[in-house]
Amino acid sequence: MSERELPRAFSLHWASGEVIEEASFVGEYHESVIQLLRADDGYSMVRFCYYDPEGRFQRSPLIVSEDDINGLRKSLLQCPNLQVLLNKLVTQ
Repeated sequence: MSERELPRAFSLHWASGEVIEEASFVGEYHESVIQLLRADDGYSMVRFCYYDPEGRFQRSPLIVSEDDINGLRKSLLQCPNLQVLLNKLVTQ
């Protein structure tokens, strides 16, 4: 996993704030990443993204293999706040 400083700034067209947690897995072609973003107004968001092999952020859809999913699951063990939000995707 690449070591990127946390928290660190992010900026989108509609919000800016900080990346406060990040789970990642380095696969064969890219580094799959799930990020917990906290906007300046306190709103939390989840971003699914990836970095190329040179470590550059990519603005394309994230596509993950089974190996990526297994690796991301292990990495998420270190991201308790991100786990809470992602659990809302699969539980009622």
